[in-house]
Amino acid sequence: MFLQHYNTFLEAIRLPRAQLAFSQKIDPVDIKATYRIYTKPHPRYKIIRHKTIGAALIDLSQFPDRDAYLAYIRGKNQGAYHAKRARNRGYIVRSIDRNDHIDEIHEINTSLDMRQGRPMDGKYLVKQAEFKNLQHFRYWGVISPEEKLVAYASLGVYGNFASFSHLMGVRNNDGIMHLLLSEAVCQLIDAAQVRYVMYDTFFGAQPGLRHFKTILGFRPYRATYTLQ
Repeated sequence: MFLQHYNTFLEAIRLPRAQLAFSQKIDPVDIKATYRIYTKPHPRYKIIRHKTIGAALIDLSQFPDRDAYLAYIRGKNQGAYHAKRARNRGYIVRSIDRNDHIDEIHEINTSLDMRQGRPMDGKYLVKQAEFKNLQHFRYWGVISPEEKLVAYASLGVYGNFASFSHLMGVRNNDGIMHLLLSEAVCQLIDAAQVRYVMYDTFFGAQPGLRHFKTILGFRPYRATYTLQ
């Protein structure tokens, strides 16, 4: 056990660093609340902050345009490969108002009892009567050839970085989640508003989710946060 923790410590201190800045000018209430969540003590390792060690990030500054990012995740069984497969099967990504898809979102949320080896959080099992749309959030959905929502994502823009708060879809092995996430990243590159995009952390994630993040271009970082 000691050796495992020691190896984890060595891995952590070797990670590249990223300075993530929250800007209260965007939305003073939500930004401050989110900052507290990201910097609270880790649930297992109290001496570190919640989303600091192994933060799953893409440094968007390394990509001059979306084509450069797609080239970075191109290759057999890489993110762009699966995204193209979904696109060829007729799926598209578009901005959505979640209130237009309440039934479909509930169907997606309850389509599996387990995700990534864990039971679904109870909050996803309750059908929402209404969704509150925040101005600094982006909401996307994957639409099937039958014009049905089969996956959705919510992403908050917090300062010099953006972070996914929801990323959920049905399981159909068509590559819809790769399409959704890669197109969201491409749109962030197009907008040139943030330097980093975050998808939670690597440490603690199941192997399947770690692999998914990796083939979409995410890498583990040591993140530090400031509130401006």
